[in-house]
Amino acid sequence: MNAGWSERLRRNGFGWGLVLPSLLFLCLFTYYPMFKSLWLSFYEKNLATPEPLFVGFENYANLLHDPVFLKVFSNNIWFALGTVPTSIVLAFLMALFADKAIKGRGLARLSFFYPNMIPMIAVANIWLFLYTPHFGLFARLASWIADQPMNLLGTPDTVMGALVIMMIWKEAGYFMIFYLAGMQQIPKDLYEAAAVSGVGTFTSIRRITIPLTMPTTLFVAVVAITNSFKLVDHLWIMTKGGPNNASNLLLYYIYESTFNFYDQGMAASMTVVMIVLLLLISSLQFFGWDRKIHYE
Repeated sequence: MNAGWSERLRRNGFGWGLVLPSLLFLCLFTYYPMFKSLWLSFYEKNLATPEPLFVGFENYANLLHDPVFLKVFSNNIWFALGTVPTSIVLAFLMALFADKAIKGRGLARLSFFYPNMIPMIAVANIWLFLYTPHFGLFARLASWIADQPMNLLGTPDTVMGALVIMMIWKEAGYFMIFYLAGMQQIPKDLYEAAAVSGVGTFTSIRRITIPLTMPTTLFVAVVAITNSFKLVDHLWIMTKGGPNNASNLLLYYIYESTFNFYDQGMAASMTVVMIVLLLLISSLQFFGWDRKIHYE
């Protein structure tokens, strides 16, 4: 009995020893900041109150009456709706092409994935030049279509669309890699049987490829939605959230509230709202799609 218990303890101890470094980093850089933000969200802490003052849910109530927060929150929802579905569909189509291409398959995969290899700051600078009025390629194209000078990043009606296009270009190749891996796991005899039965290419994609890559779609959707709320490096380079907060996103507004306005209580409450929203969306995705997913 003692020998069995010590053997089990030795095996479990060895396993926990392997996991412990990652667990420490996870607790230190993920769970501790989350609980710290939750605690701080119930306090007022700004330049007027250097010592935290407990205010309960007042910070959350103030968010509901903050027009900038409501606008930023709405911007982030539209940004997610603009980037996530389009990136997923484009990634799926690119993976189909890269998987079926016979000649130049490696070049096609590299071309699609290359934008993801460029750092976000560099991407922002490249697209900032493309959107520069009178000089940038897309700015000149927009001016030719509208028959008047266009400032895509300086106009509230066009700035969000410009950022959405840039983000789709940046992320679609990254998601393509996951779809490509998922497609290569599909047994080839399924397609051969479909071809022998006279099933066309589009029907095979609809009846075989799409259902069997649903686990990949779920994973990509969760990652894409998370990225739409956490990728804000480009705002620092391109718009600073302007004009008139038309391109401001939630994480960037949290950064501004913390380091520019020194309102840590409100920033913490916005952080909690964002975390809860992402957990809610991820939970709905997992529980909503589970019955439609073929894992084997």
